[in-house]
Amino acid sequence: MLTLERFEEASELVKKVAFETKLVYSSYLSDITGNRVYLKPENMQMTGAYKLRGAYYKMSTLSDEERSRGIITASAGNHAQGVAYAAKEYGCKAVIVMPTTTPLIKVNRTKGYGAEVVLYGDVYDEACARAYELADENGYTFIHPFDDAAVATGQGTIAMEIFKELPLVDYIFVPIGGGGLAAGVSTLAKFLNPKIKVIGVEPEGAACMKASLEAGKVVTLDGVNTIADGTAVKTPGSAIFPYIQKNLDDIITVPDEDIIVSFLDMVENHKMVVENSGLLTVAALKQFKEKNKKVVAILSGGNMDVITMSSVVQQGLIMRDRIFTVSVLLPDKPGELSRVAAVIAEKSGNVIKLEHNQFVSTNRNAAVELRITLEAFGTEHKKEIIKALTAGGYRPKIVRTSV
Repeated sequence: MLTLERFEEASELVKKVAFETKLVYSSYLSDITGNRVYLKPENMQMTGAYKLRGAYYKMSTLSDEERSRGIITASAGNHAQGVAYAAKEYGCKAVIVMPTTTPLIKVNRTKGYGAEVVLYGDVYDEACARAYELADENGYTFIHPFDDAAVATGQGTIAMEIFKELPLVDYIFVPIGGGGLAAGVSTLAKFLNPKIKVIGVEPEGAACMKASLEAGKVVTLDGVNTIADGTAVKTPGSAIFPYIQKNLDDIITVPDEDIIVSFLDMVENHKMVVENSGLLTVAALKQFKEKNKKVVAILSGGNMDVITMSSVVQQGLIMRDRIFTVSVLLPDKPGELSRVAAVIAEKSGNVIKLEHNQFVSTNRNAAVELRITLEAFGTEHKKEIIKALTAGGYRPKIVRTSV
């Protein structure tokens, strides 16, 4: 059961391992939404995510015998690190089954806390099935990453901290994967103030909780497809589902494109690295229609590998017209390239790559293709450059490409 007494107990206990992450007021998000937006930066936790709270509290509820048999779990990364750290604190063995798609940084950090890592399956659900098999074979004690009342209680301690800092909060936005965080936060929030609104946020490509709420029962998606790997879950938790039904006020789903842009928002305006799943709440603010409300967006984690980060930054710059590629046709004769460069320079465009194709036409004297990748200040600046190239007689064509 998720009770107020247990939330209070967990709130005191998790202080031993979890930081009390202070709310960060976002003037940027407040200005664009017309609300007072605060960020709950769980990406700044010791293990880089909120999951340590639930793992540690769950570990405290186990008997010595259960811990002595060793702990096993399945996770896309953040719960893995939480369990590994908690097991280290309690001096017991931890085995973590992670999907093969888990970012390297999460795998290495989990191993760094002393856990044994087993990579299995393409998504969390496949890894979880393997973890149950290993638990049966070896007698390990299984800790579910979200479908467990004790784990959800530990995660819900976030709500206690929010209310301490912002007693009159109107809305809390919470990411949803399997539902443990949302169950804990929404349940405790309603205990503390029944008028509070808690909004769950899922990626469009893995909206298992939205589908389940609409069906009135837990359902399993045929598949998931999202860059938010930490919330790429096909089946939400059945044990915590009734708490979601009772206490969650709404669910917003966001496309991956909005997550990508939100990464740039956090880096440029708050100098924070937030992983894709943790950005769900920021992305959802664009769909929020209320005004003049006190809103808290939970940033659930910040464990992101450099390769993924690089890809997200690149795609975000392209989506914001800060980088674009244009194709122009020009005669293959001396001076033409410098003429194009002069037009771009006149409009303060910055060339970062050139591709010259002489075989676009059988008559290269008539036309060769030049593909120019440029940096711009944004959409309006991009339009100015395109207009100048058009005025120069080059008939520019935008090419959708990577850097």
